[in-house]
Amino acid sequence: MTETSTKVSRRSTMKSLGLIGSTVFLTGGTPVLEARAASVGQGDFYAALCQRIDETPFIDTHEHLLEEEERLQENSGRIKANDWSFILSHYLDSDLLSAGMPRPEYEAFFSAALDPMQKWAVLEPWWWAVRHTGYGQAVEIAVRKLYDVEGLTKDSIVKIQEGYLKGIQPGFYTRYLRDFAGIESCQVNCLSAPFSETSQPLLLMQDLSIIGMHMGPNIGAYAPKAGIEVKELADWHRVIDWWFEHYGPYATAVKSQAAYSRNIDFDPVPAERAEPLFLKRIRGESLDGEEKKALEDHLFWYAVGKANHYNLPVKLHTGYYAGTASMPLGRLAENGGAASDLCRRSPETRFDFFHINYPNYEELIAAAKQYPNAYVDMCWAWIVNPAASVDFLKKYIVTAPINKIFTFGGDYIPVEPVIGHAAIARRGIGLALAELVQEGWLTQDGAMDLVEPLLCGNARKMFALEAKSQSLKNAPWRG
Repeated sequence: MTETSTKVSRRSTMKSLGLIGSTVFLTGGTPVLEARAASVGQGDFYAALCQRIDETPFIDTHEHLLEEEERLQENSGRIKANDWSFILSHYLDSDLLSAGMPRPEYEAFFSAALDPMQKWAVLEPWWWAVRHTGYGQAVEIAVRKLYDVEGLTKDSIVKIQEGYLKGIQPGFYTRYLRDFAGIESCQVNCLSAPFSETSQPLLLMQDLSIIGMHMGPNIGAYAPKAGIEVKELADWHRVIDWWFEHYGPYATAVKSQAAYSRNIDFDPVPAERAEPLFLKRIRGESLDGEEKKALEDHLFWYAVGKANHYNLPVKLHTGYYAGTASMPLGRLAENGGAASDLCRRSPETRFDFFHINYPNYEELIAAAKQYPNAYVDMCWAWIVNPAASVDFLKKYIVTAPINKIFTFGGDYIPVEPVIGHAAIARRGIGLALAELVQEGWLTQDGAMDLVEPLLCGNARKMFALEAKSQSLKNAPWRG
């Protein structure tokens, strides 16, 4: 498949946004923000701000998108049902369970066994309870934009299903991401392999996953492709080396979501301490909590050292967990302090802390203000809590250096709701900047000047995207 230019032209962006108008784009179909701005005498400024935000492409710093080829397969192995319910299958499915949807109804709704036209009857009793969450709003905005419907209702399902199937054609990732969402490029954390040799490397740039390098470790996922038999710790180090040698020049960053199973308090552990623990792991012997942590800590810093060598930022999950009925909230409260310890321990490492550490986001603002190597990423945050994300962005702008924040990452497996998420993020950025002007913390010119770095400029510099694009044009897997 031939890729288009990595740049989103003003003409192509405005062509798609012109279908709905700039202020409607930012508000998702409601006049809330423009009325709010007009009420304080900022109507003309707010309209100009909306236009600036509309015309500026996003650099999307985090996705889990499937490859387009998988979506084009009628019976893709990682899609339970290739119908409109797939758009709701990531994140909004968790809200449905949290709202009380019984598990049998949940399984039926997302399965291929139920006719797509019958699925609304399963969803309807629960839709009202979740449609106003960030997850619900992202889905509804996306279907409005993509399928020209008023929303997700009984009367719109036929048109949504027809549009869903019609839309999945070669090149639809470029159309959806660039034309509908105004995204210049994405950075994808593949969930099925440590690194995806994507057919669209300039659109779907890839992070190198290190979670299986240091958690477990997951020898079966990494060693076979490297062709290295792992008998001792030095062998595993060589496996890690192989992945960095082969993909480090093409990766945008490395990523670990270890915070889902532990705090990110990684201590320095020498190889001499880790070696006997690794041998126990190879023999299938169990490690106690202290031993397990020590092995993970050693391997984490080994992988981070390789990331530093290849000048790759280290992306770490912090804060809220995806899913339902699994999150130990007390552990989340420890992430902020651990993040600052990482920055102090390894000043040469650029840490990109994800998801604003919600709900403890002020701690990350403090870390970014204090440590030159602490960066904060708003990926996923806009749909976890849109209102809190506006509050976070306002506080960040007046507290920490503006060059260390990235304001958008869809964090989705399906591509369609990325469109809704991007709309919510643009709306929130506009609101945050307008309110700072209204409150006297920013001038109008100052707010305008922040749009480009917030949406794309910071990310282009942090992830060296111009140089990466040149490398990816000659990536060996492209033939």
